[in-house]
Amino acid sequence: MNDNVIIRVNNTNSTNNLLRNYNGEKGTLTIATADYQTNGRGQGNNSWESEEGKNILYSILAYPNNLPANRQFVMLEAQALAIKEVMDNLLMPAKCYNDISDHNDISNHNTPITIKWPNDIYYHDKKLSGTLTECVIKGMRCHSCIIGTGININQTIFRSDAPNPISIKMITGRDYDRETLLQQLIDAFARQLDIINSGDYDCIHYRYIECLYRRQGIHKYMDGTGVISAELNDVTPSGRLRLRTTQGEIREYGFKEVKYI
Repeated sequence: MNDNVIIRVNNTNSTNNLLRNYNGEKGTLTIATADYQTNGRGQGNNSWESEEGKNILYSILAYPNNLPANRQFVMLEAQALAIKEVMDNLLMPAKCYNDISDHNDISNHNTPITIKWPNDIYYHDKKLSGTLTECVIKGMRCHSCIIGTGININQTIFRSDAPNPISIKMITGRDYDRETLLQQLIDAFARQLDIINSGDYDCIHYRYIECLYRRQGIHKYMDGTGVISAELNDVTPSGRLRLRTTQGEIREYGFKEVKYI
């Protein structure tokens, strides 16, 4: 596998499903992209609304080198950082991210693009993108990973009951070439994967944490005990969120165990 392979279709039920059942030629990265998904989904039972031909819907099949199963969350972190990099450059084109060895190359730039744990990209308090990962584990290693992402690009009207969608066009008033952006997203993820393949998982992890939504300050959340006031303390390498309440208690959560208010 020496080169990337891109599979383009007009529509599919899910680009993740397409890659999961794909038996054709594969590359270093194998990418499936569609103009429309009939059954696009997010984490859990969430669905993903996307007007046909307006947004970027794609999945990446990757084979990380010797990635321990208990560090598979770093693949989601890598994709989140890649999307943030490309979206930041759309909003602040003068900023560049050439030195990927710098742990702070993204978080040092004061942009309104953040990563909402575990997988969403936010513009201020509105959702721009979501990602779903599916990893195959063999012998305590992550053998392969399918990373499916939807990014709101040129859509301006959202008809579902999603509470806070936004698109890049709604932010800037401009239309964007989706093919150009897709290539930038693939290239950005490939750079993050190079770091993972070097074994420097902490580089990705620390940058992810620094870019998190609500990284600073006390905010309200709801867990099984009710509404709490807390600050973001950490995200574990396995992807669990840690909050510190105003009483100093550390609480740890898996996905769907806590709600942002």
